[in-house]
Amino acid sequence: MHWVALLLAGVFEVVWATAMKQSAGFSRLWPSVLCIAGMLISIGLLSAAMRSLPLGTAYTVWTGVGAVGAFVAGIVFFGEEATAIRFVAAVLIVSGLVLMKIGDQA
Repeated sequence: MHWVALLLAGVFEVVWATAMKQSAGFSRLWPSVLCIAGMLISIGLLSAAMRSLPLGTAYTVWTGVGAVGAFVAGIVFFGEEATAIRFVAAVLIVSGLVLMKIGDQA
């Protein structure tokens, strides 16, 4: 269950980051509200996951899911550049997350 909470925390990190972009510097109400709600949910789920997972693993996976998710959201929703080198970087981040999971079981 702690891994599910951690992955959901990462998803909500993407939600708040995307909403922050849409808020135009917190000048638009509803994206700003969604951003703050996403932050609170993300941190709450991260906190719950850290009850059972090591700090280094939990924080690394949380930020990695958020980073890759924000990368994908940027391409899909904001037309950001989808270059080969950026995809290689995303694959390396995901590879690191997998190794963290494997290392947590060792």
